[in-house]
Amino acid sequence: METGIPDDLPETLDRIAKGLSAPYRNDAAVFNNREGLLPLRAPGYYREYVHPTAGVGGAGPRRVVIGQNGEIYYTSDHYRSFIKVK
Repeated sequence: METGIPDDLPETLDRIAKGLSAPYRNDAAVFNNREGLLPLRAPGYYREYVHPTAGVGGAGPRRVVIGQNGEIYYTSDHYRSFIKVK
């Protein structure tokens, strides 16, 4: 498990800022915060994006979650923990 923000995260953030999608069904999907680890907000407030995991087929466990006010969170363990990026 990673303990910090990966060096290649800016590539994913750039892709998101450009409005480009990763080839996974859940890329840019609403993130419902069912785990309750992020600040509670109205449904639809957060969106999740896939951050590629080297050597893993499919979406893998890494995600970027972005709030409507620009907050950015990163998880390397499929929502078990988050690091606030911004």
